Amino acid sequence: MTARTSDTVADRLRAVQELYDRGESLEALIALVRSDGLTKAERAEVDREVLTGAIGLRLDAAAKRGPARRRQVIDALRPYLAEVDPKVKRELPVGRRVAYHLIETKDPAELAESDALVKLAAAAAEPSKRVRKGFRWYAELPVEVDDPALLRLRAADLVPVTKIDKITWEDGRLRITGYAYLAGLSVRSRRFNRATVVLRGPRWLPPVRLKTTRIHRPEATHEAKEPGCNYDWSGFTAELNPRALRWRAALRAVVRGTKRLLRRRYPVKDTTTWRAEIAIWSRMARSRGPLRGPAIGRTERPDGMQVKPGWWVRPVWTSDKALQVVLQPTRARLTEARLDGDDLTLTGFLPGRPITKGKARVGGHRMSADFTPVEGGTRFSLTLAVQSVLNAEARRLWVEPKGDPAATVMLEGAPESRFIVGDREITVQRDRRDRVVISGHKILPVITSAEWDGDTLRLSGRYPHPDDGERDLVLRHRTGLQLRVPLRRDGDEFSVEFRPNAMPRFGWDVPLAEGTWHISVAPRGKTGGSAMVPARFDHAALDGLDEDPRTIGGRVYRFVATRYDVPVIVAAEDRPGDERSAAGVWALSRNFYPAERKRPLRNATVFISYDGRSYSDSPRAVYEELVRRGHDGELVWIVRDGAFVPPGSRELGLGDDIVPTVVREGSREHYEVLARAARIVTNGFLPQWFRSREDQFVVQTWYGSPLKHIGRDQPHMKRDPRPPAWHRQAIEVRGWDLLLSQSPWATGVLRRAFGYDGEFLEAGLPRNDVLLAPDRDVLAAEVRRRIGIPEGKRVILYAPTFRDYDRRSASVRLDLADAKRVLGKDHVILVRGHMMQAYPNVPPHDGFAYDVTTYPDMADLLLITDVLVTDYSSVVFDFVVTGRPVVLFTPDLEKYRSSRGLYLDLESERPGPRFDTSPEVIRALREIDTVAAEHADRYAAFARTYAAFEKGKATACLVERMFAS
Repeated sequence: MTARTSDTVADRLRAVQELYDRGESLEALIALVRSDGLTKAERAEVDREVLTGAIGLRLDAAAKRGPARRRQVIDALRPYLAEVDPKVKRELPVGRRVAYHLIETKDPAELAESDALVKLAAAAAEPSKRVRKGFRWYAELPVEVDDPALLRLRAADLVPVTKIDKITWEDGRLRITGYAYLAGLSVRSRRFNRATVVLRGPRWLPPVRLKTTRIHRPEATHEAKEPGCNYDWSGFTAELNPRALRWRAALRAVVRGTKRLLRRRYPVKDTTTWRAEIAIWSRMARSRGPLRGPAIGRTERPDGMQVKPGWWVRPVWTSDKALQVVLQPTRARLTEARLDGDDLTLTGFLPGRPITKGKARVGGHRMSADFTPVEGGTRFSLTLAVQSVLNAEARRLWVEPKGDPAATVMLEGAPESRFIVGDREITVQRDRRDRVVISGHKILPVITSAEWDGDTLRLSGRYPHPDDGERDLVLRHRTGLQLRVPLRRDGDEFSVEFRPNAMPRFGWDVPLAEGTWHISVAPRGKTGGSAMVPARFDHAALDGLDEDPRTIGGRVYRFVATRYDVPVIVAAEDRPGDERSAAGVWALSRNFYPAERKRPLRNATVFISYDGRSYSDSPRAVYEELVRRGHDGELVWIVRDGAFVPPGSRELGLGDDIVPTVVREGSREHYEVLARAARIVTNGFLPQWFRSREDQFVVQTWYGSPLKHIGRDQPHMKRDPRPPAWHRQAIEVRGWDLLLSQSPWATGVLRRAFGYDGEFLEAGLPRNDVLLAPDRDVLAAEVRRRIGIPEGKRVILYAPTFRDYDRRSASVRLDLADAKRVLGKDHVILVRGHMMQAYPNVPPHDGFAYDVTTYPDMADLLLITDVLVTDYSSVVFDFVVTGRPVVLFTPDLEKYRSSRGLYLDLESERPGPRFDTSPEVIRALREIDTVAAEHADRYAAFARTYAAFEKGKATACLVERMFAS
């Protein structure tokens, strides 16, 4: 395919994707696909891509929307499919191939009324359902077809799944280690299981077949996405002798050099690139595909080897993470970079014949350069204006000798350079292929050393910023959560140490959550993207970086450099493979859990709060009541990702007798305890695999009285046919034995929203008892101390709920800077983001604003709150128990009401004023005593209606009901 053809196809596919992303109709997509301007080959390529992608996805969505929508899509697709090349349809993945065949051949009305398209959409991600007939493999789909050949697995269905764990040089040979398998075809032994890594070079060059050996690699099974398959013997090692590349490259050089001589030009050393593929023959199935997927860390930056002076063999990764091996000459190398006033001067050397004329190129910008013949080659130099580089993105450096192809300038052992210009810097560095890269940016902190001392990680480095003010090391999770550690600075040097398994948070030590934590530096007290400066790892220290995992307290931590020089900390629970793999989870839920349900019950009470994310809410209140009563049964907390350690009776000041059992969420013990515990107290839905036993007692405390629509009342739950979530909810609700309620109104709403016809305990929520407790003032003082709120400050809590349509937004809608200016120094604002919303960006404003999103228990925050600002959150029903003022801030009321739905009319049914803008809210907060008095009657009526059962006795009533028998 020519470059022009590729561009034409890419442009058409991009336009189709834009229509799809905007939600345009299927007819509009088809019209664009079939529009003029494509050759026959181009049209086939476009048809293949859209039938698999945009049009296929639109078909899947329509299939779930009922017969009318299915008929509409069928009528739109039939004329289009009739024009598609049969070869294109035959080469589609089997699920798409069968769906389009049914659309073309079946009666439209009959097909629309049947569930065949729905079943195909659901089976699209089921590669494990495959059967062998003779010497060929076929898919086993939940529909009948008239032609069995349609079910035959073809190249589009047999794409190798690969991962590369290690790339090293051993005794002058390149060794590649990883795993590769065909999804859905188990690899349990070496029998009938072969793999060969092949390097394919330019056109006519013969491929290089590497000596490849299958090895035992159970991690492949643990990391697989589909259950029911075993890939333990899918591992491989492949060895490459560089000589195989050198003679092929030499042959190519002779051919290319001859062509240049015939055009009366000098031969030029050239880079030869081979792409790495793996050919798999497994259980009569054959396929090949690219080697992709480097493991994070050292594998992303494999070393090169100099095979002779000026020639390197380098394994490299493409932008789509496919492996290539290049034989690369050093045609130009940098010898010096220096700053001369307002100019950056770069000097280098071109080995070989003398050159007197040429150009240089930085990125896409060509410029003049001086070429001076010297002994052994040519010296070149160029000058860049500092101002033109200071704000430039990373750009590679090239030289273009007259009459020769452009040559990439390499660093090849020369030192990197870093020039400070004000509060910015210019760097001349190498990339992972040793090519010179020039960039201008903020001064970056560069970590030069990372050392572990027991469970403590020590980082040190250089940060030559002219502002020597206080800085924090910022660890940022992909969810937006940020943790800060004070940085010690000594001139241009810095150091910091912390314990990843014990990060301080509101007086407790918590481990880093599972996932990848990026490292930045920011001025003390400043937040937001503009304040953050990403850290980098020193290139000279990469070879000595210890990236081995450390197991601390049942968790695994690694400090690694990813994407060449980006330092990150990777945290994970130390779980056995059968608890984290799809196959293991499948076995635990389908085999182990049902077997455990048949065993006798244990005298145990299990507590689950927010899926094990926190020690909080009503389960916490019930647990502490049982500890207070000296309960003699086992008390078990489910904990996800090491989020907390539940206190025992000693920590609660109630003696030394009771120590709770901690069970890790997702572990084998988790399945066992839910199968056999006599009592379960939860505030949310239980795992999908859970089925309540007749002799178990399941208490659903729920998150509170709902203001926004929940359960069956949500728009997506009302679709016909019912979505899978509707059926999952119905199955779970049938297992509840008791549901708690704050008011007669809440009882009716919850009964309807969940389709629950069981028993209600109308006594309030246990989590709210603390708001009416006799010792609440003492408890409040301890909470204020943990958060660090000074005495005498009036506390405003801003606690908005999440937005289904804007969950990634981290902005705080309330103007904190304006609030500080208006309210003065005697106020503080606590910002509590919702766990289903991105973590909010909360600047501290010199001690005025506090981010309490990660504080474990909302009830503690309500204890110390003088004024609540919220929107559509259920917290409003809890807070009115205190009798303190409530302000509703609903800037998107109409949008939220139309997209999610509300149970209350906030114009007539609210406990306080409602405002659409931040200035209105802030003015009301400034005059809150007057505002509260004006709404006193409305507030009292709201509390009587929606918190009617809140008397401070809910926990005692629930415990007595749980143990009544």
